[in-house]
Amino acid sequence: MENSTEIVSFVLAMYGNMGMLKYLYFTLALLFYISVILANTVVIAIIYSHQNLHEPMYLFLCSLFINEIYGSTSMLPCLMAQVLSDTHEISVFYCFLQIFNIHSYVGVEFGTLTIMAYDRYVCICKPLHYNNLMTTRKVQTVILAIWIISFVEVGVLLSFTIRMKRCRSVINKVFCANHLVVELSCSPDRTASLVHDLVFGLIISVAGPVSYITYSYIKILQVCIKGSKETKAKALDTCTPHLVSIISFMVACFISLITQRFDMFTVPYPLCVVLSMYVVIIQPLQNPVMYGLKLSKIRQAGKDLAKQFYDGNVLNAVVHVYLFVI
Repeated sequence: MENSTEIVSFVLAMYGNMGMLKYLYFTLALLFYISVILANTVVIAIIYSHQNLHEPMYLFLCSLFINEIYGSTSMLPCLMAQVLSDTHEISVFYCFLQIFNIHSYVGVEFGTLTIMAYDRYVCICKPLHYNNLMTTRKVQTVILAIWIISFVEVGVLLSFTIRMKRCRSVINKVFCANHLVVELSCSPDRTASLVHDLVFGLIISVAGPVSYITYSYIKILQVCIKGSKETKAKALDTCTPHLVSIISFMVACFISLITQRFDMFTVPYPLCVVLSMYVVIIQPLQNPVMYGLKLSKIRQAGKDLAKQFYDGNVLNAVVHVYLFVI
């Protein structure tokens, strides 16, 4: 495409020619998407329908699960459309929308996991001050702030990319990312934008949250070493799924960074797609299942809701879900 021609769409070249296997890939992606929606929605409904779960930790979990649905929706429907497409084109508008969704999803995820680390720190290290420090109003304000700040930060970052003149249209990946679009630019400030993108991604969005999470868990570990068996059991019950979620998400971000920065044409296509989209496939499916099985209150609330179905109180259970949906 000539430099003088206005680019109205990009080509996601990593999809290539899949032949009849595209229907298999589409079915797998659809099953993953349905599983993510169902798993996260069920746990949110359980938390919403049980008054004893309206506590700070579970409110943060609701924000986390809503974000999982948001992140998966930003990627998987596009993936399914591209798998069935013969041209693998994506409009400039939708490409930038996908960039906004993916980057804000990562920002909200890290922000929520960070504040959840603070919540666990206060609960275990300062239990007498927990109710004063973690009121429902404060929690709601913090959750709203995390979403707004993530959206604003990504909006500012994206505003620089949108203004750049693009002289190429082929993206050698399965989805749009900010630095991939910047690399297509022929603007003189392209290098500065790439550096800014890297600094924004690693220092602001990752280094800060990871540093605070590490600090929080060092303090929790110190209290557990000196604490009673009850304190250790409480920390193990509530902190284990959070730690697993953090580690999994950091690994997912690292894998995503590697797949975005380096060519993956030598990697088998199915593996390439899974690696590229690990952050919005495995993480959103893993979190609700892990928290639902590990946290005793959610597990018990889920059993109570299921028992209503088995006992014939279907109407009551349906009303709970219906009220949540509306």
